[in-house]
Amino acid sequence: MNTRARVLEALSEVYDPELDEPITSLGFVTSCEVSPVGDVEIVLRLPTPQCAPNFAYLMAADARNVVRRLPDVGRIEVRLEDHYTGDEINAAVARGGGFTGAFPGETEDDHLDALRQLFQRKALVARQARLCEALLTKGATPAEVTACRVGDLPDNADTRRCLELRGQLGVGCELGSPAFVAPNGEPLAADELTLWLRKARLVRTSLDVNGSICRSLLQIRSRRGAKLEEAGR
Repeated sequence: MNTRARVLEALSEVYDPELDEPITSLGFVTSCEVSPVGDVEIVLRLPTPQCAPNFAYLMAADARNVVRRLPDVGRIEVRLEDHYTGDEINAAVARGGGFTGAFPGETEDDHLDALRQLFQRKALVARQARLCEALLTKGATPAEVTACRVGDLPDNADTRRCLELRGQLGVGCELGSPAFVAPNGEPLAADELTLWLRKARLVRTSLDVNGSICRSLLQIRSRRGAKLEEAGR
């Protein structure tokens, strides 16, 4: 695997905090170039120029951080393209100044961490809902579902992402840990499952709809950009 392929693989670990999908599958990575000496230049374009600065900063900073962990990589530049706060975010990410470095006095970095955790909890609920529904569809009872342990879950994308999220949130993810937990890490009880699942479906639907809207907006934006480029030739 060459360096560019390794960089793109690393970028697939960066998730849109609000949508819980990798920036690579969402199409936010518009360019990834690696020089012969290992310098990396990454260009990100979000669905609209007005995407929330806090989420934009998180994705740009996370992209730089995952690439920095790779061996044989030199200088790293992550550039947010065509965003109304792009200059501020790009400068802050380049110098590692944190979100407050981009917008002094507007918020504290720990507030941004709290926001990230809020959406991680939402993502965990949505992913668990899919796993739960699959078990119920196969005939499991609420008691059997809530008795499941992490080691009982199927080895699929939702399970792997659930475990990643639990690790990031400090929720136990050992094989013997409860498979289905509330956002605070407490195991779900059988008599709570129906109400929990109803609420979880709403969270999951919101994430799915927002993801579809973002993809559509990005496609429209990309087509308009291509037309403008052609007209300028």
